[in-house]
Amino acid sequence: MNIAAIQTFLAVVRTRNLNRAAEELNVTQSAVTARLDTLEQSLGAKLLIRSRKGAMLTKAGYAFLESAEVIANTWQNARARTSLPQGVTRLFSFVCDPSLWSGLGETWVAELRATHPETATEIWSGLTPDAQRWLQSGLSDAALLPEPLTGPDFDSREFAADQLVQVATRPRAAMRWDPDYIFVDYGPAFRTQHAQAWPGDDTAALSFSNPDWALSHLMAQGGSAYLPKRMIETRLSTGTLHLVKGAASFTRRTFLTWRKASETVFPWLA
Repeated sequence: MNIAAIQTFLAVVRTRNLNRAAEELNVTQSAVTARLDTLEQSLGAKLLIRSRKGAMLTKAGYAFLESAEVIANTWQNARARTSLPQGVTRLFSFVCDPSLWSGLGETWVAELRATHPETATEIWSGLTPDAQRWLQSGLSDAALLPEPLTGPDFDSREFAADQLVQVATRPRAAMRWDPDYIFVDYGPAFRTQHAQAWPGDDTAALSFSNPDWALSHLMAQGGSAYLPKRMIETRLSTGTLHLVKGAASFTRRTFLTWRKASETVFPWLA
């Protein structure tokens, strides 16, 4: 079994297609097939059901998937740690929920780089289940998430109170329903608060799970949405976006969780 075969398996799982996986890896489809055959022979199990329509995981494939991700990430992490730039003595591996990067995670990382020049930083985009696995396995040191991770090997602290405000591309006051409203899903707590503040049967025709994507669409097509104030302060000051007068605002708590073992190397985590 080799790392290329495992990386190929993961590419096929991502793309659900051998041809697309071959394009992503810049190899031929026959090479992809050969690597998968070698991997399945090494494990003694069928991992994928392959057909002209695509590729689907078998039960054994699902069982192997998490281990494959850990192996591939461990390899990438090992390569990074053995090729640190001159003057850098350690590598900090940071997981950030994609909705918390702009104006929050990126600002913190910039401060870390300025105050700890001896530390190289790698940043992974991941949701809570990804962060849980990566911290448990030791692949990553800390994660910025909408909720803290719990366990005997973790410590957490509240990182910031993220203010969510309703903004629109034209000045207006709060109204019962805006047909151009874009719903941004920040999780169960936000959905409950949103329903209490805006009772009614109307449902947004467009929703996003990522506020960066919602902001991009909003600026291109117009409308209104709840967005983190940290992301839009410049646009508010220049008048390209406007706070909706009288609209409720919400607070979303964010948390930094880190491996206790990493705190000995990076005491500033606490």
